[in-house]
Amino acid sequence: MSETATDAPNLPVIESAIPAEELERLTDDIIAAMKTVYDPEIPVDIYELGLIYKVDIADDRQVKVEMTLTTPNCPSAAELPGMVEGAVATVGGVSGVSVDITFDPPWDQGRMSEEARLALNLW
Repeated sequence: MSETATDAPNLPVIESAIPAEELERLTDDIIAAMKTVYDPEIPVDIYELGLIYKVDIADDRQVKVEMTLTTPNCPSAAELPGMVEGAVATVGGVSGVSVDITFDPPWDQGRMSEEARLALNLW
């Protein structure tokens, strides 16, 4: 059952030219690709660390990723965006990738998944 503006008046209705099944596959594959990227200093992937803030897939299959780093002076700042871009570009059906870094809001450990907390012994 799909939501309409009357079912959830505060949620925007988003329509895509990409069929729903294909959009779901692309989303799953993009997440899987991002999970192959690790901050060289932390043994947890960037997705589970909560560094990915937003992923937009346009109708022309251009993917825009908004991400952050653990700190503004992160030693991996120069390499992580390129690693994310390269990983997402390998997903079948993606026509291009751009990665933007933001520090608004700043990253904190509360963004980490339970899996990441367990891996880093942060309980």
